Amino acid sequence: MRLLLFAVCVVLVCASADAWFGRRQGGGRGGGRGGGNGRVRTAVDRTRGAVRTAVDRTREAVQGAGDMYRAYSDMREANWKNSDKYFHARGNYDAAQRGPGGKWAAKVISDAREGIQSAFRGQSEADRRADQEANLWGRNGGDPNRYRPEGLPDRY
Repeated sequence: MRLLLFAVCVVLVCASADAWFGRRQGGGRGGGRGGGNGRVRTAVDRTRGAVRTAVDRTREAVQGAGDMYRAYSDMREANWKNSDKYFHARGNYDAAQRGPGGKWAAKVISDAREGIQSAFRGQSEADRRADQEANLWGRNGGDPNRYRPEGLPDRY
């Protein structure tokens, strides 16, 4: 639980930093104020756009982290044999549907979880690769039911 809380905090800080200091969306020309053929957006317009982007991506990242947590808690609650890959794919899928911030949060949390499991819990390389395949499948919009085990209750 502490690890998940830490991961959420990392997601929030990094998402905000990426939105503020990362690449800006849109070009530097057109649609702004001023005259001439090569209109340049004003500094105020660029700042407003950066703030909107930061807020949107941070919101997406927080919601995506919540999706990842929901999938994890459902996996623990279900306690169903061979359901791990399904919940990996479902958490990543749900988070990625939030937008770029959610997709980023899913990647950070998935990579951190796999790294910790490999280092401290002795997870085999084959298991790690299979988990990452399910993570990537869900994050890229693949149907999580591809990994759904037979007999898993419909509520999941």
